[in-house]
Amino acid sequence: MRNFDTTLYFITDSTGFGEEEFLRRTEEALKGGATILQLREKDKTTREYISLAEKVHTLTKKYNVPLIIDDRVDVALAMGAEGVHLGQSDMPIHTARKILGEDFIIGATAKTVPQALEAAEQGADYLGVGAIYPTTTKVKTVLTSTETLDAICKAVPIPVNAIGGLNKDNIDVLQGISVAGICVVSAIMKAEEPQKAAKELKKTAISLGIIKEERK
Repeated sequence: MRNFDTTLYFITDSTGFGEEEFLRRTEEALKGGATILQLREKDKTTREYISLAEKVHTLTKKYNVPLIIDDRVDVALAMGAEGVHLGQSDMPIHTARKILGEDFIIGATAKTVPQALEAAEQGADYLGVGAIYPTTTKVKTVLTSTETLDAICKAVPIPVNAIGGLNKDNIDVLQGISVAGICVVSAIMKAEEPQKAAKELKKTAISLGIIKEERK
């Protein structure tokens, strides 16, 4: 398994942005301290997804940050990403592991303790748990309580990351829960200054004791 750091897990959203502006904002997030980046594109064709992923990968390699492809094992494998993130309706984790090998990062979405345990048993390297708050990135959002998040953190031996509507003004709800990192989309992607937003979010999370200083 590759070494990786999920303390500030940035998930992209290209909605409403041209490619040039999207890539600019993505790089600003990396400059601001994103430690891992997930490219999430629900509506692009396979060819479009691969093309954009290759451009994003050029940026992530520049900052030595792993690129995770959302959902698509084929896209991740085709363009040489460092990892893939799989939801409950995507390819089973154990199947993806057979295809991708042991060095590939595989993340999984979990909303319950049983889902989390199953993902860990099948070979997931980390979990994304949420949504903690309602989000603007999905039409249907199923909320996950902080109690469930805490129970998942205690139940599995792999890093657990909170996701869903989180920003620097509401992450205090995560205090006392042993999350490995915070996943954000809009708080950085839609900020006027993505680099500044990323820096402030990380600084706030560290000061609240939610995440630790970035591992070297």
